[in-house]
Amino acid sequence: MPPEVGFILGLMLGTLATLMIQAFGRRKARIAVKAANLDADRSIKLLDSENERRTGQIDRLQERIQVLERITTDPAERTAREIEALRLQPN
Repeated sequence: MPPEVGFILGLMLGTLATLMIQAFGRRKARIAVKAANLDADRSIKLLDSENERRTGQIDRLQERIQVLERITTDPAERTAREIEALRLQPN
C-alpha cells in the first residue's frame, strides 16, 4: 500500500473519530440542559405553591389586624353591644 493511501485513510479515520466525539459531547450537553430545565420547572412549581400559601396567610393576618384595629378604635359601648349580640346569636 502506498504511503499516500495510508495517510488519506488516517485522515479519514481521524475525522470520523472527531465527529463521533463531537456528537457524543453535544448529546451529553442536551441531556444536561433538559435535566436542568426539569429541576427549574419543579422549583418553580414548589415556589408557586409556597407563594399561594403565604398569600393566604397574609390575607388572614390582614383581616385579623383590621378587626383588632376596629376593636381598639371603637368606643367601649359599641364593642360591648357587638359582643353581647354575638353571644345571643344561635350557633
